Amino acid sequence: MDVQYQVIRSKRKTVCMKVDRNGQVVVRAPLRMRDDQIARFVERHSVWLRRQLTNRPPKREFCDGAEIALCGKTYTVATGERAKLEGGTLLLPSEGREEALCTLMRKLTRERMATLLDRYCAAGGFSYSGLRVTSARGRWGSCSSKKAISFTFRTAFLPDDLAEYLAVHELCHTVRMDHSAQFWRRVAVFFPDYREKRRSLRGYRWAMECL
Repeated sequence: MDVQYQVIRSKRKTVCMKVDRNGQVVVRAPLRMRDDQIARFVERHSVWLRRQLTNRPPKREFCDGAEIALCGKTYTVATGERAKLEGGTLLLPSEGREEALCTLMRKLTRERMATLLDRYCAAGGFSYSGLRVTSARGRWGSCSSKKAISFTFRTAFLPDDLAEYLAVHELCHTVRMDHSAQFWRRVAVFFPDYREKRRSLRGYRWAMECL
């Protein structure tokens, strides 16, 4: 397979390969591993690598005129002094645009998910001890044994129905910390179509990579 890749050698015993968020193939190898050995390793994993490169999510652009959906509404990007929502416009500074967007999304996520958690606590008799907004890429949300709930700021990209599903999912974990049949029965009280919600979330995997 003809592909360009970056080799990073370090004091490690094994070799591994990944495709980073920019589509760059990175091979991490032991210090003494020869170039031809690395090339053979890449070739042996060519099927996996081709699949990773083919299925890369499209890169999201945050230039003026681009449209971005945040918290269930679509906004048009324009330049402003600081990141904020103004009518149907998402204002972002000309410099440090992605960082400013991340900061804004953290604020939006906290406000949105706090509202949803409180709504479903009232409706379902749940309680939670705290809310954190994280930069997690591997999961949308989590619940600790002390009933502290966390959501990645990337949930701001999700439509309202999926954000609501996540709120209910984590609140149900305040009662059951597993994914047993009893857990899913609790989720189904609010979302009988929870299986469809889970499938829909897979369509937003790009959100974990674009920022």
